[in-house]
Amino acid sequence: MKKTTKEQTVSKTNLQKQKLTSSSNMSRRSFLKLSALGLAELTILPSWKTPDGKKIAPSDRVVLGFVGLGQQGCSDFESFSSCPGVQVAACCDVDSLKRERFRRRVAAWQKSQGQNERCDMYEFYEDLLERKDIDAIEIATPDHWHALVAIHACQAGKDVYCQKPLAYTITEGLAVQTAVRANNRILQMGSQQRSSQEFQQAITLVRSGAIGHIDKIYVRVGDPPTPLNLPEMPVPSNLNFNLWLGPLNDPKIHYHPDLCPPISLEPEQNEKLWGAWRWYQETGNGFPADWGAHMYDIAQAAIGMDGLGPVEFIPQGYNGAKYATMKYANGIVMTEQPFNEKDPEDKGIKFIGDKGWLKVKRGYIECSDPKLLKKHEEKIEAGQYEVSSPHMQNFIDAVRAHVDPIAPVEYGASTNTLCCLFNIARELNRPVKWNPALLSFEGDKEAAAHRLYWYEYRRPYKLPYCDKRNNI
Repeated sequence: MKKTTKEQTVSKTNLQKQKLTSSSNMSRRSFLKLSALGLAELTILPSWKTPDGKKIAPSDRVVLGFVGLGQQGCSDFESFSSCPGVQVAACCDVDSLKRERFRRRVAAWQKSQGQNERCDMYEFYEDLLERKDIDAIEIATPDHWHALVAIHACQAGKDVYCQKPLAYTITEGLAVQTAVRANNRILQMGSQQRSSQEFQQAITLVRSGAIGHIDKIYVRVGDPPTPLNLPEMPVPSNLNFNLWLGPLNDPKIHYHPDLCPPISLEPEQNEKLWGAWRWYQETGNGFPADWGAHMYDIAQAAIGMDGLGPVEFIPQGYNGAKYATMKYANGIVMTEQPFNEKDPEDKGIKFIGDKGWLKVKRGYIECSDPKLLKKHEEKIEAGQYEVSSPHMQNFIDAVRAHVDPIAPVEYGASTNTLCCLFNIARELNRPVKWNPALLSFEGDKEAAAHRLYWYEYRRPYKLPYCDKRNNI
């Protein structure tokens, strides 16, 4: 990858000191050349076939690299491995055990496909991006790494499948959007509900006016983040925690196994929980981002607000408000409240129109007028929904055709902005107004100074395409 400015790739001057050195005298560039040759040998295969029997020529293969190899990255690999014509060339993680676990899983899959068993491992994603043979990358890192990896991938000429939310802050999400378009790349958000039958049906019905003019939307996503209260513990030797922190610039953040759930290989024991970094405000945005990136995404799609968003955010408790409230310029009011009267913690959406209502969640859709839909309900097992091959296939098809996928970057950026604004209003404990067309706080300097709009990266990290004016 050609580096044209210091901001285009994170400076490695200090980071290189952390790298594990090899006893080999082979240069890094020579190694990368051999890696490419090895992959070329690996890909001399017969044509693939799609489920309907159509052939996919070897020249149409899509070669992937994976960045972030925890539970989500492994689940995403399971989905991508079912897409015809996909190959996996490399993987990257700050945890050496997770790198090896992923390599073994890829090797087993490659063996089952009659391919050479090879998946090169990297600690630094910049090294993976230098591979000329990789067409696209999948990002399943913690949220604070999404923006930098996605932007540098675009600059390296790679297409991107990025897990939700698009970023940790508003400015990061907008910077990714700029990078995708400036470099003419394809980005698919990991908003797999977009490719799911019940949500597609809900979007179609609401858009068509089947339940009339929408007045209210109830969306249950879950609790906001809390301050980090985990005790500091020794960092295991297999984890580069300094690199895990990356751009995060908060001295209060320290290692605890809940943030980076450990695994073992002999015998294999996988994570016992999802990374708890999601639930702490120093490292994540809680359920408003984790599930909000799914449910608010669908709500916005259904009411034609993709790429836009609410104009006012009122936190729960302000002037006695029972629920957090978001108001759109067209008069629609969306509240974070139970959509399912029988189970207040159930996560889903209820659209309320002047002709009826519609409820939707994973594996379930219901309408006030049953004739409007053929009821579809299925039990979703824990973790099952993370494996969504149709959404991955949509991305692979978009990469081949070089067209936008079903969940392009603009949708991810606007939903990310919504989730961040939700938490900004909550932390400021007052209403926050936002102009989604001008991307402006309209004079609210306090909101513009909030860390979830923009924060100073820890050195030596820099955010390309960053507008530091803190638009007000």
